[in-house]
Amino acid sequence: MKILVFLEHHGNELQKGSLGVLSKAASLGDVDLAGVVLGSGVREIASPAGKFGATRVYVCDDAALEAPLPQPRVDVLARVVRDEGFDAVLFAQSVLAADIASALAARLDAGLNWDLVDLGVQDGALVAKRPALADTVYVDVGWTGEPRLALFRSGAFDPAATGGEAELVDVVAGFEDFSLAATMIEQAHEESEGPSIEDSDVVVAGGRGLGAPEKFELVEELAKALGGAVGSTRAVVDAGWYPYATQVGQTGKTVAPKLYIACGISGAIQHKVGMQGSNVIVAINKDPNAPIFEYSDLGVVGDVHAIVPKLTELVRERRRG
Repeated sequence: MKILVFLEHHGNELQKGSLGVLSKAASLGDVDLAGVVLGSGVREIASPAGKFGATRVYVCDDAALEAPLPQPRVDVLARVVRDEGFDAVLFAQSVLAADIASALAARLDAGLNWDLVDLGVQDGALVAKRPALADTVYVDVGWTGEPRLALFRSGAFDPAATGGEAELVDVVAGFEDFSLAATMIEQAHEESEGPSIEDSDVVVAGGRGLGAPEKFELVEELAKALGGAVGSTRAVVDAGWYPYATQVGQTGKTVAPKLYIACGISGAIQHKVGMQGSNVIVAINKDPNAPIFEYSDLGVVGDVHAIVPKLTELVRERRRG
């Protein structure tokens, strides 16, 4: 079985999600596994993929791929898949990856399964798992033809470096006229400090239970003390208290940190979807009947305005000691 993994990069680094998907594919056993890196000035950043299981990395280094636009990348991917005969193409969830995966499925007349959380082989065929019924059950999904395209939920897999080197294979770009019709005029980057909620080992999230937007300072201070990132709920974002980039949940981002601390969050199913993969979940809420306590590893019933500052100080004391 030949599997190709789209390796997305930001700046000079391959993204954690892509490397996680690559590691998962490498764990499947007897597969011919390759990665693909598309961009401008990207040849040097492709090599680390070998440490995560890729035997080859196809590299298309072209100025037309400098802007993160999907269609030129679809042109290159379609050629690689056809010429090399790949049976499956795997993507880690992102806005760009979702655009590319859907367009590639249309281009190749291939099936695309999305929002996947696991992948395995049964009777020689790929079988994936996908949440259903608001993430209350998991179902097995497959494909009726080839190539099989798969888009995995953010945080589904952690990268696992096992060593090794990858052969770099240069790919000559060839673009359709319509693929070059769009031009990116400007790319805005939101200013932020500290790790992102998707990459951090610790996420401290705040909800409407904080009472006011200025109370998010409590969450920020605890996150800073723990070396983590700040998350939020949809209600908080909709109210304009905190930016959308921090939203955790069904309509936000999916996170899977080692520690997730929910402050003043009731725990609606939409929020649970985005953080239930966390290793340890701690909830602080004054309502003892809040749904979040049903799936927390540790629950604290009390006022977040009193508990969080004390917890922050204890963390700081422990670190100073």
